[in-house]
Amino acid sequence: MAEVRTEADGRAEGSHHAPPTDGSHHAPPTGRRDAEASKGAIIRAARHLLARHAHGDITLKAVADRAGVSAPLVLKYFGNKDALFSQVMSFEADAAMFLDAPVDDLGRHMVRHLLTGQAERGADPILRIVFAPLHGEQGDILRANFRVQVAQRLSERLSGPDVGLRAELAVGMLLGLGVMYGIARGPHLRATEIAEITDRYAPAVQALLTPR
Repeated sequence: MAEVRTEADGRAEGSHHAPPTDGSHHAPPTGRRDAEASKGAIIRAARHLLARHAHGDITLKAVADRAGVSAPLVLKYFGNKDALFSQVMSFEADAAMFLDAPVDDLGRHMVRHLLTGQAERGADPILRIVFAPLHGEQGDILRANFRVQVAQRLSERLSGPDVGLRAELAVGMLLGLGVMYGIARGPHLRATEIAEITDRYAPAVQALLTPR
């Protein structure tokens, strides 16, 4: 998702001048920050729409309007609708953060990460798989990505017997929590502190990851 800049790009202008010594050369140029912010807004808008509408019904104009940018800018950054949604349908970046904890603490991390994302950003790292049936052939891509990038990747972190089954059961528990919290919006669940939910729910998830 980030705009790619090569070392040669950085030397294109002012190549005979020494870099500043005040540390300012570490800050990305304003244009790059703006581009990354716009790309992020476009991805978030596309994810929001994909969770509510069939893939075939979503237009680039709708994505652009929600992101607060122009449709030509969406084309500039992503090329076409299929290229944009190929990124939206990938779980790679989300899974990296979702699974970013030692296995012995992974259950707590995943529960907390899932709930915090929904509560603070209205985003869930894995819940969009629930909407795969809306999207026809694109839904098949979403399912395949989910199986490989989330469930299989989790299973590769585990040891012992039946790692694939245990990983899928753990992910299933997390999806159920995400649905109840973010889609059904259970009032008791929503009124409870995330720390308390984590204390109650994470041990059951962890028992699948590191069975005694």
